[in-house]
Parts: sequence; structure tokens; C-alpha cells
Amino acid sequence: MKEHLIIKVVAAVQDQLPERIPYWLNFINDKTNIVERFHPEIDRIFAASNYKFWTTREYKPNGPDWSADEINADLHLTFRLILQQDGKLPDSILQQITHLPFVTDLRPLQIGTAEFPGEVAGAMALVSTDPGDMIYLPYAKEWTKGVQNIRVAVLDTGANFSHPELDNKIVLRKNFVDLQGLDTSAFIGDVLNVNAMPEDQVGHGTHVSGILAAKGLKMNEGVCPSCSLMVVRVLAAMKSGNRIVGAGIIDNINNGIKWAVDNGADVINMSLGIKHSGGGLPHEDIVKYALSKNVTIVAASGNDGTEEKYYPGALDGVFAVGAVDNSGQVTGFTSYGASISVVAPGSNIYSSYLNNGYAVSSGTSQASPFVSGAVALLKSYAYEKGHKLTHGEINYILSNTSDRLTSKVRDQRAGYGLLNLADSFKLLNAILS
Repeated sequence: MKEHLIIKVVAAVQDQLPERIPYWLNFINDKTNIVERFHPEIDRIFAASNYKFWTTREYKPNGPDWSADEINADLHLTFRLILQQDGKLPDSILQQITHLPFVTDLRPLQIGTAEFPGEVAGAMALVSTDPGDMIYLPYAKEWTKGVQNIRVAVLDTGANFSHPELDNKIVLRKNFVDLQGLDTSAFIGDVLNVNAMPEDQVGHGTHVSGILAAKGLKMNEGVCPSCSLMVVRVLAAMKSGNRIVGAGIIDNINNGIKWAVDNGADVINMSLGIKHSGGGLPHEDIVKYALSKNVTIVAASGNDGTEEKYYPGALDGVFAVGAVDNSGQVTGFTSYGASISVVAPGSNIYSSYLNNGYAVSSGTSQASPFVSGAVALLKSYAYEKGHKLTHGEINYILSNTSDRLTSKVRDQRAGYGLLNLADSFKLLNAILS
């Protein structure tokens, strides 16, 4: 296993770095452009210990040159060094490189895990109410069911592409699950071929996609059924004891976010959360880039019912979503370490699943797409009226129209309250007029 190292440097040393450094994902598939040096001081450290490496870029510019937004987020200063021999680089060498004054970050690839709520296949009998009624979704759909030009990217485990509920809904797809250089013995299914179809192998991404945009053939119609979906597989399935959890390389998830932004996503749904385990905050640079492009990121707050922070939901600018039960109360499993923005239905949600089937599941993973879909509806209506909603306008609308669940303006567990799309669309209409 060849270790991958993420390294970030200061802008002042750019002229000392090689030209024409390949993007890491391209390099894995095509090694015609090989770069075996980086900065002279780092090259000396590697050579003194008889280690060789390949230099690649962590991110790919969206165009022939880096844009101002990409530069502002420091994406052009982040690289991936790939060892040419198996094994890990000794800590002593890592420490030498870390202490160089021009190195701002150095770390090996980190796997983040996200616990999947248990899906109960075919359990329609558990569903007693339409969760859309709780957030006044039928009222919102009198205004719009979405437009195809508004795209929601689902960063998850992929999708069941043949599912009738998702037929003609998915306009773009991409696979970022590539665990080369890591121990993959605990993983299930394909984890090494980024060129493979991002087919869902565990059902989580399919369930989320159905909540967003299902046709409503044998389940409730999706929140924004006329919007387009982009399926981005960033999580594989991994056995953890008797459970199956979603697991992905944090840096590959970052690449998935950038791909979604650069390919026209208006909203990104991330029904996942990663704990912070040292170094810079997970996803911080790439979320900054997404927000600069006016892309709304909605993320699950977590499912352990504690004050634990899960990322990207705990980052500034991301809408962190908690879950309510069928009575409209915040569920006990909702994590509240992130600054929760709003809550939405997340208990016994029936949606599309593997093998063209259906399942019931509960979690903030299910609440998140209700909010992502709601944002897509708001953006769709504004689009139809010739207006592009900004991140600030979306935040203003949701924070001022959600139904408070406590006496506080913003509650630690409930945020600004339960999504209320009737009031959201009334306020949006007032803004547009």
C-alpha cells in the first residue's frame, strides 16, 4: 500500500515548485505525466532517507487557470504526495517536513466514518403520516415543484440508477471512492475503481435521493421532484463490529464537493458527518470555495444525541439539520454540537432503496434532504422569476420562517425551528416583489 500525504504550502514558495503537476485522480489512471520532486528542502529530506514519491495536485482547477475563488480558498496550494514504495513514511520524516516554515499542513489520508441509520426494507406499515405535511410541502408545491436547471448534488453512497422512482432524475454522476494506499479488508463492494459506475451498494444514498426527487410511484413524491440530481459517490460501506458504517477518505469527499460545485450544483446534500481528529477542520477550504460560488451546503447534524461536532455540519455557512419525530419534537438521536440551523422530519421516513425496492429509515440523514429539497424549491421559484437567491437570502428566509419549538430564537437542539415552507414561500415572494 502506497501512502498518500496531503501537504499545503504558503503562496510565497510557488515559484520553487515544479510546473505541470498532474491532478491526483488523473495520475492514478494515467502516469504519462510523472513529477518526482516538490520543494528542494522537502526533496532533500526524502532523498536522505531513500524515499521516493510522486507529486500530484489535490484539486483540479475549473478551467485552464486557477480562478480567484479557488485561489482565495487556497486550493492551488494543496498537493498530494504519493510514496513510490509500500509502507508508511516514518514519523521522524513527517516531523522534519512539518517544521519547515513554508508548510502549513501535512497529514496522511484520513478516513471518516458516518454511521448509517438502520433501514427496514419494505416496512410501509410503519409510516402513519406524510412527513411533507409537517413542513407545509403541499403548499410550497402550489408555487413550484422545482425546475430542471436547479441541481441538487447528493454526496453519499451512490444511487440505485435503475430505480423507477429516480428515472430521468439523475443528470450527472461521479465516483470518488478510491481507497488505494489503505487497508480495505473491512470494506464491502468496489472501493478501488473511481471509473466504476457510482452504484449504491448499501442503500443510504438511494434512500436520500428518493426523499429529494422521487416520482411518487409507490412512495410520497420527492420534495423537489422537478429538480435535477447529481449523484456523487464519496462513501463506501465498511463493517464495524456488527454494524455497517459509511466510510470515505475526507480528502476524496472534498474532491467530490469541488466536482459538484464546478459542474453546476446549486445545492449539495451531505447526509454524513465526520468527527474532527486533529489538524485543520475537515472540509474547511472546500466549503469556503463552495460558498464563494453561491452553492448551498446542507448536512446532517449527526445521530448520537450528544454535543459531538460533525463536519461539514459544524462549519460556518453550512446548514446543519436535526430531526423531528412524527409529533414534531426533536428526536433523542439528533446530535447538537453543530450550530443547528433548522429541523425537519427524520423519523420513519419511507423512500426508495436497493434493488428497486423501498425502505423505512430514521436519522438526521433523512431530515437533511427535506431541507436540501426545500432550498432547491426556493431557488427554483426565484429562478423562474429571474432572480438568483444568495446564501444570505436563503439563511434569512429559513431563520425567519421556521416554527420555533422553544421560547428561544435559536435553540441548541432545534435551531431556528421546524421548517415551514408556507411561510418561507410567502417571505420569498415578498422579497422578489
